[in-house]
Amino acid sequence: MRLIGLAVVLTVSLTLTPLTGEAQSGKVFRVGVLFNASPAENPSTSAFDEGLRELGYVEGKNIVFERRYAKGKVEQFPDLASELARLKVDVIVTAINPAVAAAQRATTTIPIVMVLATDPVGVGFVASLARPGGNITGLSSQSKELQGKAIQLLKEAAPTMSRIAVLWDPTESGRRDEAREAEVAARVLGVQPQLLEVRNPSELDSAFAAMTGERIGVLMGLSSMLYIHRARVAELAAKNRLPTMCMGRWYVEAGCLMSYSADAKDLFRHSATYVDKILRGAKPSDLPVEQPTKFELVVNLKTAKALGLTIPPSVLGRADQVIE
Repeated sequence: MRLIGLAVVLTVSLTLTPLTGEAQSGKVFRVGVLFNASPAENPSTSAFDEGLRELGYVEGKNIVFERRYAKGKVEQFPDLASELARLKVDVIVTAINPAVAAAQRATTTIPIVMVLATDPVGVGFVASLARPGGNITGLSSQSKELQGKAIQLLKEAAPTMSRIAVLWDPTESGRRDEAREAEVAARVLGVQPQLLEVRNPSELDSAFAAMTGERIGVLMGLSSMLYIHRARVAELAAKNRLPTMCMGRWYVEAGCLMSYSADAKDLFRHSATYVDKILRGAKPSDLPVEQPTKFELVVNLKTAKALGLTIPPSVLGRADQVIE
């Protein structure tokens, strides 16, 4: 009877214990990581690893990573994606549109999980959000729809602003639609838009030089390259005394005025659940693309003071983080 009871206990225990990839097959899964920046350059990306650990994956035990970083040089994504495809990894995790596009061209069979894709249907990554239909699924940052809210918040913080310069990279998929969305949103809010193309770091100085006149603000973040050079961007904005609204908290931490965007750390952490489902046998085509549920507003009061701005309580009260 004792033996029977022990067998029942063991059976129940095994049933209730979450199955990791190793427990399912003994296989060590190989995950390709194709990001713009490393965790040292973008701490938000470390949330992906944390999410996998919470799901029972231990690096070197039941999972190994092949990591590739473009470091702001988006032209390197195609070669990096091809490397991962040749390695025949079990899944490729990408973040921004240029990385997703490169992975899409590199393989039609290896599952691809995107994290910060903008307008994935419009740019052709998936057939629809509900039914992706191919080897790509994941999360959309929904940044195109955030342009209006971002400009509105900047207008509240700098009420005399009558013009806004929009820095964007025309070489990146999806950015043209985002720039147009920003242009439309600005006009609705009574702000005159000025679209400025920035394809590489050497064009930053000329872009800021083109922001002539008074009562002008800057919307930036419609470029993957700008992230790596965010300190230079913040420096130029401060030099020209321009209030900035950015699409990511990293810019504000570097000295820009404000940011409003989807919570990137939350998206990176949640992307781990997609990888887990795929490693357990799910097909990307059957996993709906999810949109963000958490957004964050970050304000740099030190920068506001240097610009002579007093951020109103209506804005500060909504801020998720205030840098002083």
